[in-house]
Amino acid sequence: MPPTMDPSSNALENSSARPEPGARPDADVPLRVSSAADVSRILSALGSRDPKATAVILLALGGIFMDAYDFSSIAFGLPAIKVQFGLDGFMTGLVNASIMVGAVVGALAGGYLVDRFGRYRLFMADMVFFVVAALGSALAPEVWSLIGFRFVMGIGVGLDIPVAMAFLAEFSRLRGKGNRSQRVNAWSPAWYFATGTGYLIVLLCFWLLPTTQQDHLWRIVVGFGAVPAVIVLLVRRRFMAESPQWLADQGDLRGAVDVLSSHYGITAELNADVSSGTEREGARTRLSNVLELFSPRFRQRTVAALCVSVFSTFGYNAVAYGTPLIIATLFHQGPLVTIVSSLVINMGFGLAGGLIGMSVVSRFGSRRVTLVGFTIQAAALFTLAAIGVPSSALVLVAVAMLAAFIFAQAGGPGANLMNFATLSYPTRLRGIGVGFNQGTLRAFSVLSLLGFPILTAQLGTGVFWIVACAPLLGAISLVLNRWDPTGKDVDAEDLERVAA
Repeated sequence: MPPTMDPSSNALENSSARPEPGARPDADVPLRVSSAADVSRILSALGSRDPKATAVILLALGGIFMDAYDFSSIAFGLPAIKVQFGLDGFMTGLVNASIMVGAVVGALAGGYLVDRFGRYRLFMADMVFFVVAALGSALAPEVWSLIGFRFVMGIGVGLDIPVAMAFLAEFSRLRGKGNRSQRVNAWSPAWYFATGTGYLIVLLCFWLLPTTQQDHLWRIVVGFGAVPAVIVLLVRRRFMAESPQWLADQGDLRGAVDVLSSHYGITAELNADVSSGTEREGARTRLSNVLELFSPRFRQRTVAALCVSVFSTFGYNAVAYGTPLIIATLFHQGPLVTIVSSLVINMGFGLAGGLIGMSVVSRFGSRRVTLVGFTIQAAALFTLAAIGVPSSALVLVAVAMLAAFIFAQAGGPGANLMNFATLSYPTRLRGIGVGFNQGTLRAFSVLSLLGFPILTAQLGTGVFWIVACAPLLGAISLVLNRWDPTGKDVDAEDLERVAA
């Protein structure tokens, strides 16, 4: 039975896609499709509750799981890598940052490719990067091989994120349960579940491996990333389909109608007098389209998305990827306390924050939730800076501040940076918008990952005074820029502009 339409929505009114007069919205009456605008209105109003579409969402989140796992899996092993390969602070940071350098390349290229050639093709290809890079990193005989494979892994991550975000947005309706903001925000709990899974594997291996083999623990954890990548790659072939909105924008209305039927459970028919081979004017993706992100129409949105992403990622890279380093080196704790603390912080507070963020974003909006998150993060980091090197009970307070930071990140700026980057642009610009945002974000990530070990070695816990400035600036940027993408039908806005 096709999904019922939200009674409060008038998205199908005044459209050739609406049912015949007198028919109920949930009746088995084909919705007529004559244009890309009709497809946009159908998707905004109805979305999908079909099991195949649910599988697409889960597979998109599976890609996010792999992105997060591969980013964070090496974090615990950095001290051992530093000893094994005899690295100084700069080279340790380079090992950590190499995946980000690859992600810059992958995101910028992937953003263009996903809009140019479609979501499906790129989605089917990027898992190969994860498999090859995970195994290569685990077997790396020396530091430059490790850096090289981590760079390849970053390319895979950079390619995957624009695709995953496009699928999460374009396989969801505009409002109501399971809306676009909620599903795009779902990337956050998936990210922290993956990070927590990595630390859980570390904990199991720590208990099972003999003491003499502990130096190889990081290789096992990194190499394990190939296993879920292979699974996701195989399952994708059965359930994935191209985004109907992208197909419609490219002029393939027949393909869009077919996906609406096969993956959305929506009975739709192409009007007999409509040609399915005419590309919508302006839909063809070009590299120059990135300039449109800074046109008067999109400039405020792009600046807001960049501010949230850059200020969020600077603090996150320092705290999240550096959590084991912080607990072990700055807080002077042993390996077991470091592993368990990192596991609880990510799997407990990160996952909880992400789920809460999903549940409240539709009610309060991405901007307000992000502003609250930045405020909590700044308070937590300034508290850590004031504590300095913790002793006795203050260790618990310091770890609690790390947990508060991750909780606020997962539900606030960390989750909503994707909402700003994904939902601020129409389908024809979504890949480029996410890719440009992610490329810029990863470039700043490289700087933070390279700089944090060096600053930590020089400043100790005083580094938190510097890191705390990032969420503070993020909060200020949102006070000044009031753009909020939550609930905005940017595709309808774009199609109306083209029609005019």
